[in-house]
Amino acid sequence: MSKALFITNTDLKRYSVLDGSLDPDKFLQYIEVAQDIHLQRYMGTDLYNKISADIVADSLTGDYLSLVNTYIKPMTIFWALVEYLPFAAYQVANKGVFKHTSENSTSVEKDEIDYLVEKNRNIAQHYSQRFIDYMCYNGDDYPEWSSNTNEDINPSSNNSYNGWQI
Repeated sequence: MSKALFITNTDLKRYSVLDGSLDPDKFLQYIEVAQDIHLQRYMGTDLYNKISADIVADSLTGDYLSLVNTYIKPMTIFWALVEYLPFAAYQVANKGVFKHTSENSTSVEKDEIDYLVEKNRNIAQHYSQRFIDYMCYNGDDYPEWSSNTNEDINPSSNNSYNGWQI
């Protein structure tokens, strides 16, 4: 079964800081990570699976299409950036881990990357909160949002990120 992506390469480049010439293979896995970790947390397993199946079957329509375009795409874009940015300068190859440099640019410091990650996290949380607010008032239109059982992930209405807790 193929993996559904909630955004396209064009969406990501059009609505983010990513350069249009960036190779999609460099960030594709971060879209999947963002969906698996962040989007599924807000959507719940059943709604996540429903939208994934509709995307794969090319049958996403109506309220679900609107939900994806208005709320889920922006969440996915910025959560993917949160996951991608810390690794953007690195490549793991047969001969080790490499950091890319360019002759006409300078590398940014870790605190600058951390700032970018937090800025994108704030934007992602904003869009996530918009999704939560919408679903709290319109959840009846999407029965999969409240039909999770057993080991399914129930949708979270908590949009806070507190890092690791021990």
